Amino acid sequence: MLKLYIGNKNYSSWSMRPWVLLTQAGIPFEEVMVRFDSFDTHSKFKNTMASVSPTGKVPALVDASVAGDLKIWDTLAIAEYAAEKFPEKNLWPKENAARAIARSVCAEMHSGFTGLRGNCPMNIEAFMPDIGQLVWRDKPAVQADVQRIVELWSGLLDKHGGPMLFGDFSAADAYFAPVCMRFNTYQLPLPANITAYVARVTALPSVQKWIQESLLEKDFVDFDEPYRVKSQ
Repeated sequence: MLKLYIGNKNYSSWSMRPWVLLTQAGIPFEEVMVRFDSFDTHSKFKNTMASVSPTGKVPALVDASVAGDLKIWDTLAIAEYAAEKFPEKNLWPKENAARAIARSVCAEMHSGFTGLRGNCPMNIEAFMPDIGQLVWRDKPAVQADVQRIVELWSGLLDKHGGPMLFGDFSAADAYFAPVCMRFNTYQLPLPANITAYVARVTALPSVQKWIQESLLEKDFVDFDEPYRVKSQ
């Protein structure tokens, strides 16, 4: 049995990726949500995750079917492990070249787009077009990241014909699902074809389930919301 450790669904973009990937593919797993209380060394979050992952971060996947309980951390490693364990689920595109590009775009998301990620933190329950306008006006790094995403997604959608980046749903769509959530929250300017892709990702059953469950949390984490104050 697989066990996936995640953080708050409203905030944790890293957790969203493997959760959406496994859920959309119909791979069964037990979810363990570890609330973001603090990232200090002695916080409950860190103490809990220290026994699961050497990084003390989410997400982490534990496979109890392997002797000693195999522990996998990092979203790319989790995606690769799931793809090997469940080859029939086709988590990566079937064709070699497309599979290589899919891994490339996931790696680019993994290490890049820091302007967008830093200035537009994922916050699914919020709707902040006003913040989005200010960020778009004042943060050239965000504009550059969005331009790259538009070029990347447009090229893949044109090449593979949609509805997802590589035709059928794959790890690449799960990887960019949190970006779609950011676009929904901050309403950054996007061309029509990209807006349509964001809508299709948002409508995926796994993404809808994640969104619905994030809205039920109602858990204000102040250090994840530097741009807002708690409502009274």
